[in-house]
Amino acid sequence: MDRQAVWQADAEALADRLRSLLTVVRSAEAEIGALLVEIESRGVMELFGYRSVARLFEHLADVPRAAAERTVTRAHALHSSVSLDAGPALAPATAAAAASGALSTPMIDTIVETLTRIPVEHRESAEADLLTFAADAGHKQVAAFGARIIAHLDPDGTPPVDTDPVTPARELSLRRKRTGTWELSGRFDDETGTRAHALLDALAERRTTPDEGPDLRSPQERYGDAFSDAVDLALNAPDLPMQAGERAHVLVAVSLTDLQSGLGTATLGDTGRISAAEARVHACDCKLIPAVLGAQSEPLDVGRARRLITPGLRRALFLRDRGCAFPGCHRPPRHCQGHHIRHWADGGPTELANLVLLCAHHHRLLHRSGWQVRIAADGHPEFLPPMFLDKRRKPRRNNLHQPLPFAA
Repeated sequence: MDRQAVWQADAEALADRLRSLLTVVRSAEAEIGALLVEIESRGVMELFGYRSVARLFEHLADVPRAAAERTVTRAHALHSSVSLDAGPALAPATAAAAASGALSTPMIDTIVETLTRIPVEHRESAEADLLTFAADAGHKQVAAFGARIIAHLDPDGTPPVDTDPVTPARELSLRRKRTGTWELSGRFDDETGTRAHALLDALAERRTTPDEGPDLRSPQERYGDAFSDAVDLALNAPDLPMQAGERAHVLVAVSLTDLQSGLGTATLGDTGRISAAEARVHACDCKLIPAVLGAQSEPLDVGRARRLITPGLRRALFLRDRGCAFPGCHRPPRHCQGHHIRHWADGGPTELANLVLLCAHHHRLLHRSGWQVRIAADGHPEFLPPMFLDKRRKPRRNNLHQPLPFAA
């Protein structure tokens, strides 16, 4: 048996032992809950002299009061009491599953919290559905499933209170540090935070392609790139508010020599600094408008109109490429930028035959690697891989966005 097989066998054995111990612990916790309800039913004051079973459990188990109270509350939801003022258990089937050690404490709490929001006449069937789903899911997935059940049973939700709506709590601070990095902090209402999370989650998906291999970015790096992509999407919005009669823009000052060579630095905004190579990337599309300066810092050209991709040309580009044209990329058109095949700084024209749609990631990759792009004889872009990927440099295309041959 090789080392890998031995390691795998050891890992499986350890996991089996851990699962067995967890089952024992969970069963014991369920039994403790049932016993606490029994003690309360028989009279905790008469038996032990304590005013509540929670206080008794706090002292016997040596746990914080809040933890003891949560344990008792959970036990009440799972087990019926013989006291006259106590009703039937909220989740008896969950109690049976808990006694077998099949449910974790967070899972029990998730099911109980969901059942408290479901009408009594639907609780039994809802509990059965939740337990079935819990057999193959974690407590977070069960919570989401429970929310779907609640939405189905009560699509209108809780009737709104007849008062003036509260202004959502939204605060944001964006500050540039001396190092040239920016710090972002803020707080948002639940709706805004949920929408932002959904957007960044979609943009932060791992990009794994046969040509580039696995995506090795950390989650923080992926979300940082996703935030940058979200800013690009907002700047591309057709209804973006104007500033001083113009669309929002950032001014980049760079010498003509540095822009053409990609060497040196450029001034970003008022005080920021980026490399001239980075300026070449942004000069492809209208996210940043460059101000090209001569040797004496005199303005030679500020945002030539012929460089900017017009709305009509952008629509034609969308129709031709249908998304990022790089092989294997699934990004849709709204996530893409127009790239000049012959760089605008080198005199490349802003016309369909010199443009290709690229997402921000592959736009930068094309500028910084040995990949090349050209328009083939049929009018569609094709990419030539660097020598280290393919010594023959056989042209490649992205066919993911093209219509299926059998589609109507």
